[in-house]
Amino acid sequence: MELAGLLKDIDYKCIQGTADKTGISGIAYDSRKVSGGNLFVCISGAVSDGHGFAMDAVSKGAIALVVEKPVEVPGNITVIKVADSRMALAKLSAAYFGHPAEELVTIGITGTKGKTTATYMMRSILEASGIKTGLIGTVETIIGDETVPSSNTTPESYIIQETFRRMVLAGCKCVVMEVSSQGLMLHRTGGFTFDYGIFTNLAPDHIGPAEHKDLADYIHCKSLLFRQCRHGIFNADDSHLEEILKGHTCDVETYGFAENADIRASSVQLFEKKGILGARYHMDGLIEMDVEIDIPGKFSVYNSMAAVSICRHFGVSNETILKSLSQVRVKGRVELIDVSPEFTVMIDYAHNAMSLQSLLETLKEYNPARLVCLFGCGGNRSRERRFEMGEVSSRLADLTIVTSDNPRNEEPEAIIEDIVTGVKKADGQYITITERPAAIRYAIENAKEGDVIVLAGKGHEDYQEIKGKKYHMDDRELVADVVNCGNFIK
Repeated sequence: MELAGLLKDIDYKCIQGTADKTGISGIAYDSRKVSGGNLFVCISGAVSDGHGFAMDAVSKGAIALVVEKPVEVPGNITVIKVADSRMALAKLSAAYFGHPAEELVTIGITGTKGKTTATYMMRSILEASGIKTGLIGTVETIIGDETVPSSNTTPESYIIQETFRRMVLAGCKCVVMEVSSQGLMLHRTGGFTFDYGIFTNLAPDHIGPAEHKDLADYIHCKSLLFRQCRHGIFNADDSHLEEILKGHTCDVETYGFAENADIRASSVQLFEKKGILGARYHMDGLIEMDVEIDIPGKFSVYNSMAAVSICRHFGVSNETILKSLSQVRVKGRVELIDVSPEFTVMIDYAHNAMSLQSLLETLKEYNPARLVCLFGCGGNRSRERRFEMGEVSSRLADLTIVTSDNPRNEEPEAIIEDIVTGVKKADGQYITITERPAAIRYAIENAKEGDVIVLAGKGHEDYQEIKGKKYHMDDRELVADVVNCGNFIK
């Protein structure tokens, strides 16, 4: 493929060599993956700068470079100067794969909570209506019958475009994907326009040296999706909606409990049946029906409303929507585990104070005999999060079991000590058990009739990260080990 053709939609200056008649065998943005005839895009990252690996890429066969700043390479190497190499990578990737987004209906979901569950709800409904739909998200990427575990909520732009092309080849007509604030900030979703963008909610998160400098930056990055989509669907009840709408270029549709929402929910009822915690509600406005979902809480009402708001644009029948919603299960998102009819065990990804508070407040509405919360906090992350989560759990749960999560390069006991500092700010009972398998065993073997036990923080993850290495560990398997041992009677 000719370099000049790939650069057609990019403002650039050729400062060395020529873009014309330069054939490119492929695109690379990691110097370790360069092969002969490649175009190497130098990206300035938080950890390393691709410009420093320009000569390494050339030595491996790169014949052209895209740069933001000066590099020293041999004179026979074509060097293309751009203002933003990340945006250039997105546009180059879209062109390289033949603009596959134009052959799909693209749906992007952003927000602090709800992205993962909402994407699965949408895909379930669309698939049930006969629309083959791909998915890109925190847990996995789904391409037809193939699933690939995810390493990032929103992959790099090259991977997104490659995945879109694979979806088209697999017969997909639509794709629904989670769009993180980092993904928007780093232009991973650049190079195409979403058909639909959805905003679920917003609260402070991902603020720190390696992420967003402050809340204003976080909100701004979330809002970028709505300058890159044709039709926007928004949670009308969120206090940050006005800020998210700032600068939007899309049509606007809303959902929520507010009277002025285009799609409204009312008459919410929580229910419990055969160990399942769920919710029923009435929906009216642009679409009217009674909805029942086997996922607990008001936040699940919001997620299902977001899904319905999208799917009505595809002409999906109410019957198909209701049947699909009743069958949706999302790994690591209020995921109920069948352990005993006497008590409830669930796994959830809640890994910050806001999400944990929302989850525990929701579960308390079901009036459990005891609410037991087991969690840890990740190492090399904000200490403030530990204090906050500890206090939230101690205030809302009857028993907090403090254990290990992903300690990374910190000592688990030091992290636990920070959490306990927060726990002691409220009056809930607590116990510390450093090893997560032992903590889960304690929670289940000491469960009482009517308990609701939450194993929080890990969610869909099936590993524990210690000193730079990931070791296999899955909360589901740890629960199964307890259930299957001779000492536990189901």
